[in-house]
Amino acid sequence: MWWGHRIPVWYVEGGDDTQYFVARSEDEARTKAREALGLAADADVALRQETDVLDTWFSSGLWPFSTVGWPDESDPSYQKYYPTAVMETGHDILFFWVARMMMLGIEMTGKSPFHTIYLHGLVRDESGRKMSKTVGNVVDPLDVVKDYGADPLRYTLVTGTTPGQDVNLSMDRLGASRNFMNKVWQAGKFVLLCLEEVGGAELEAMAGADTMGTDETAALPLAERWIVGRLHALERHVTVQLEKLDFGEAGRALYEFLWNDFADWYVELAKTRTYGHEGAPDAAVTRRVLAYCYERFVRMLHPVMPYATEQLWQALPHTGVSVMTAPWPEPPAEVDAEVDARFEVLQAVVRSMRNARAEYQVAPGKRIPATVVATDAGALADLQAERAALCFLAKLDEGFELAAEAPTDVADDAVRLVVRDGVSVVLPMSGLVDVEKETERLTKQAAKLDKSLGQLEARLSSDFVNKAPAKVVDAAKAEAEEFRAQREQITARLAELAAMAPVSS
Repeated sequence: MWWGHRIPVWYVEGGDDTQYFVARSEDEARTKAREALGLAADADVALRQETDVLDTWFSSGLWPFSTVGWPDESDPSYQKYYPTAVMETGHDILFFWVARMMMLGIEMTGKSPFHTIYLHGLVRDESGRKMSKTVGNVVDPLDVVKDYGADPLRYTLVTGTTPGQDVNLSMDRLGASRNFMNKVWQAGKFVLLCLEEVGGAELEAMAGADTMGTDETAALPLAERWIVGRLHALERHVTVQLEKLDFGEAGRALYEFLWNDFADWYVELAKTRTYGHEGAPDAAVTRRVLAYCYERFVRMLHPVMPYATEQLWQALPHTGVSVMTAPWPEPPAEVDAEVDARFEVLQAVVRSMRNARAEYQVAPGKRIPATVVATDAGALADLQAERAALCFLAKLDEGFELAAEAPTDVADDAVRLVVRDGVSVVLPMSGLVDVEKETERLTKQAAKLDKSLGQLEARLSSDFVNKAPAKVVDAAKAEAEEFRAQREQITARLAELAAMAPVSS
């Protein structure tokens, strides 16, 4: 296809320009000219073609079929890609382009080039204003690509799309998309690092791996079973959202999986397997699951981040020549319903430990000799199986205890965290917290809060309430409530610290 098709009209040199001949080629036009002028079949007729061209919209109207081998309708590309399914465009060129593609497609092939037309919104500036050279708020995509990259720009526009709504393009969102791409890249580097020492036979098995079914995933360790289940749930969700043309939700779901499930949990947990922590499951199983999940994720991410995903996919175990032609991941029909609830126990324990470390200002590198209690036999067995991961993720002392019942000989300064029904953690705080230093810090914070709260309460007790706009008054009241809640928390913490302090003789 090219832009600017010359009009297929020819004139006889030196003749009347009102007489012209429409033909597919100059030879066909010459034949028509001889017949019209009553000349012999072999008479020499000099012709000149019209120099004007058909408008750009005519050329682009041929695009759906002219790029895939037409007029040879037996061409494999034509057979596979024409007609296509969805045409995505803006409402402002419906007549200029979309209508012409429809008319030309039906006229030249007998088929409509697509069955659905998806109209996206306009791209506006971060304040929601239409971009205008006069206003000076035009964002040049080439500048964005230079500063942020083509993939982050594409991902930002896709995930910012809501049917029927315009897209406000902000630099903050572009920065967030670039950070996401970096996270995808870092996760990929970890996966590839884990595969560096893998032999040929193992890599070949990974490259040709079929979708894991329920029987196969049931034999995996808990964490591997969980991440595969999350991946399959993602595949179902993203497929449904794309079929509904909700591209924004599909992109956001991919973000949540990579950042929260894969990178924050499974990659960190996989380090206990691949780094050879004592008691961790077989590293070969982990490598296989890492490659399986990441390769399938890259295939789903490819439509919204094509450049990075192509490069990553080529480095992963795979079959085929390009991620562009790789089949879309299809999850098994069965759903592994119980694994999420089981893995959430481990996650809840880790979160509670991390929150406690932050709340009690425990030094980042300090290991805690905690006792984790699970009264349910199944939960306790799961925690035992993932002991190495729990120790690593929660930064527990290697000798931490797992028990079915809470210990009876608990130190006076110990803290008991209720994680969930039947699961708790006992933390012996001795040596973990500098009571004097933490008391001093919280006392200063309490004094600062008291001062701010006093100022707000003074404002709310004056004519301010009657004179200020309702929104301003409501905001001040909400801020005061937040200060009171923070003050109550500090009071409770100071009481806990007082109980931990050694009694002077």
